[in-house]
Parts: sequence; structure tokens; C-alpha cells
Amino acid sequence: MKTRTRVWIGAVLGLLAVTGVLVGVKAGQIVKMLKVGKSFAPPPESVTTAPVQQVEWQAAKTAIGTLVAVHGVTLTSELTGQVRQIGFDSGASVKQGAVLVKLDTSVEEAQLAAAEADASLAKIGLDRARQLRQGEANAPADLDAAEAHAKQTQASVANLQATIAKKTIRAPFDGRIAIRQVELGQVVSAGTPIATIQSVSPIYVEFSLPQQALAALKAGQRVRVRTDVFPGQSWDGAVSTVNSEVDVATRNVRVRATVPNPDGRLRPGMFANVEVLTSGARSALVIPATAVVFAPYGDSVFVLEEKKGPDGRSTAVARQRFVRLGERRGDLVSVDSGLSAGEVVVSTGAFKLRNGLAVVAKNDLAPNPQLSPQPTEN
Repeated sequence: MKTRTRVWIGAVLGLLAVTGVLVGVKAGQIVKMLKVGKSFAPPPESVTTAPVQQVEWQAAKTAIGTLVAVHGVTLTSELTGQVRQIGFDSGASVKQGAVLVKLDTSVEEAQLAAAEADASLAKIGLDRARQLRQGEANAPADLDAAEAHAKQTQASVANLQATIAKKTIRAPFDGRIAIRQVELGQVVSAGTPIATIQSVSPIYVEFSLPQQALAALKAGQRVRVRTDVFPGQSWDGAVSTVNSEVDVATRNVRVRATVPNPDGRLRPGMFANVEVLTSGARSALVIPATAVVFAPYGDSVFVLEEKKGPDGRSTAVARQRFVRLGERRGDLVSVDSGLSAGEVVVSTGAFKLRNGLAVVAKNDLAPNPQLSPQPTEN
């Protein structure tokens, strides 16, 4: 019995010894891991960088505009008739007074011939009545009747001539014809659209600016127009009209500028970017717009700072800094406060950073921010 007790006691002591050894080994591993964790530093994040530049910007107000024809109408027929002649091609440029469409006037021309014959006879009768009246061979009433008849026949001739003229549709001004909407032989009624004609040289651009810009707006002010249809090109014009009232809903004022368009490339209805240029230039701190981290509580950027490690080596770290932004032009945005010229900011990759994180700049494939970017098609 005592032997069995000694065996159990020895087994328990052996188990406790093994357990103690295992606990000691595991505790040593945990302590080592904690020490390694304290000294562990995550690898630096790869980003691209850009310097804060101080540049001179031409003072300007930017807006989105729409191109509008100086003159633009939809041509229609005033009278009913059959199309006998079409004198234009769709999309062609025409001169003022050019014959575009002729309707059938055979009936009116026959009636005009008869009316002219009546008018000729009435004139002869009027001349005879005047001669007779001079010799007092007829009554004054006969002369009055002859004069009235002559005027009536002349009015009939003028009426038929006007009807024939209305059946000839002419260009009201120089311009470009749109796609025609009638064909030869078609019977058109009054008001039937024939085609749209628009004057495109020069052309208007209409846009709106906030009411705060009214103090700097005036007729003759220079504007610059760009459109994505023709990248890399711009057209200069001048403000022709500033609306006399401000929209009560948006508090914006409508502005119209006139832009030369000799080659007709600018078309009515096109979207356009408009810059209203003012005299003088201003100094601005600019950074790539991609460097800004937008948030409801404020916009910020990450500025690169040098930090020395325990080994004495310098490491670039990102420090978050809140900024106040100004005007944006192209790929760049001006900074009103929060940065100084010469500082370096993270231009791409800021979304994955946190304050104090180590970074490494890799600008080999960094995009080149431009004031007037020109997208390329692949």
C-alpha cells in the first residue's frame, strides 16, 4: 500500500515538474515576442511626392458655359404648297438671301398674269378718264371710279406677288443649315419645319457666376473658352452682356460673352469651360489636387518630415496637416493656409497613411500635374 502511494506521489511530482518546465518555456517565448513587438516597425509605405510651389496665377473666375448661336431660327413655310426645288444641302453654309426652298407657284403665276392684264387695262381706262375730264367730257364720278379700279387691280397684282414671294424660302442671314426636314414633291402646310439655320461666326457663350463676382464684371472683359472636343486649344473673346438681375433662387448672375469662331468649329449647344480674366496676377501656393484628403471635419494633406531612429539613420515620416484650400485650376489647387513654400507633400497614396507612418518616395511613375491637363485616349 505504501509503495503504491509513493508511486502516485512520484507521478504527480513528475507531472508538476514537466508542467512547470513547459510554462517557463512558454513564458520565455511570450516575453521575447513582447520585446520584439515593441521594437517592430512596419515597412515604409510607398508614395509619390510633390513640392509646395509658389506661382503667379492670372486672376480669373471660372465657370461652366454653353455655346449659343448669335442668330438661330427654324425655317418654316408660311403657306401650304408642294416642294418644287431645294437649293441647299444638309450642313451647308449659306449666305443671306440664298434661295433654300421653292414651293409650287403655277396657280399664283397664272393668276398674276391675269391680274397684270387687268391692271394694264385699268391704267389705260384711267388715262382716258383723265383726258376726258380735262375736256369736261365726263363726270367727276367717272374719274373717281377709274382711279379706284386702277388701285384695286394694282393691289391684286401686289397680293399675288407677295404670295409667290412667300412660297420662296430664303436664308434670313449668313449661317449653317442643319439637316433638312423636307423632300422634293412633299406637300407642306403652314408652319411645317424645313430646317434650322444658325449663325456660328461669331458665337455666344453663356454662363453664370456668383453674385460676389458682380463687382469685377464689366462689358469688354476678356474671357477664354476651352472645350474637351478640341483639347489643347482655346478661344479668346470678350464679355458682351452682364444680366441686369440676379437669379433669386441661385444668387447667380447670367453673363454672355462673344467669341470669334471663323472656322466654325465651335457649335451651338456645346459644353465649354470659361475663364473670365481680370487685370493683374496674384501669388499662390499650389499643390496637386490628388494630395488633398477630403473629410467632413476638414481637408488635410500629409507633409514629409525627417525623423532620426535609434541607430541615427534618418527616415521620412508623414505628418498630417489641415489646410484651407482656394481656387482649383486643372490638376492643381491653391492653398490659402496650412502650408509653406518648399515643403514636400504626399501627392498620391495619402489615403493609406496615418500620422507618423514611415514612407518612401517613389516618383518614377508619379503623374505630372498640369494647369491645363490634356487627357489622352488609349
